[in-house]
Amino acid sequence: MESGGAYNPRTVEEVFRDFRGRRAGMIKALTTDVEEFFQQCDPEKENLCLYGFPGEQWEVNLPAEEVPPELPEPALGINFARDGMQEKDWLSLVAVHSDAWLLSVAFYFGARFGFDKADRKKLFNMINDLPTIFEVVTGTAKKQTKEKSAVSNNSSSKSKSNSVKRGSESQGKYSKPTRLKDEDDEGLEEEEEDEHGETLCGACGENYASDEFWICCDICEKWFHGKCVKITPARAEHIKQYKCPSCSNKRART
Repeated sequence: MESGGAYNPRTVEEVFRDFRGRRAGMIKALTTDVEEFFQQCDPEKENLCLYGFPGEQWEVNLPAEEVPPELPEPALGINFARDGMQEKDWLSLVAVHSDAWLLSVAFYFGARFGFDKADRKKLFNMINDLPTIFEVVTGTAKKQTKEKSAVSNNSSSKSKSNSVKRGSESQGKYSKPTRLKDEDDEGLEEEEEDEHGETLCGACGENYASDEFWICCDICEKWFHGKCVKITPARAEHIKQYKCPSCSNKRART
């Protein structure tokens, strides 16, 4: 397990990079690596915690033995509730506790290295610009963007227009975040295009960029960076129905 003394960010920017790395690792555990995460959280084992590391990795492990620990500890015993709840509710609960842990670690560093009021405010604002793990896992981050009006420049509008063409030729399963619409939905087309500028990847939680390849899951309808789910444009051409890792691994559980 990572030791808190092995990595000590000392500036606001360094603490934020640490936060983003740990956050990305925990999002992987709860989305793209959810099957492996589920299996590791065996209720028969002792108190287990979900850790995120600055290198965008995650780990399920026992809490630190020393008291007090080098860093704040994540929520204990996440494995005990695994089989007593619906999977989506359990993942949402773990996500909420993960968000709380990330904030505690970030502000622990801030306190340890004497961040003043301005630095703490700057750090919080940088963190608050990212969707929470809970929002990414539950899909509410995508819903929230629909309430915002995204302003697109001419080049991004042209890019989206081109992606609509490609989507028409390939049933809208891939390309950038633009999905084909039924005749009844044609009136919403302009509004939807504005929203795509704020689309978030279901794996890493980062925003849509016009120069990146994206693919949409036909089951949960979340968009993903191709690189996050290891799908290339060439491979996407031959996929009739795409299922993201989370939907592919999902199975009936009692």
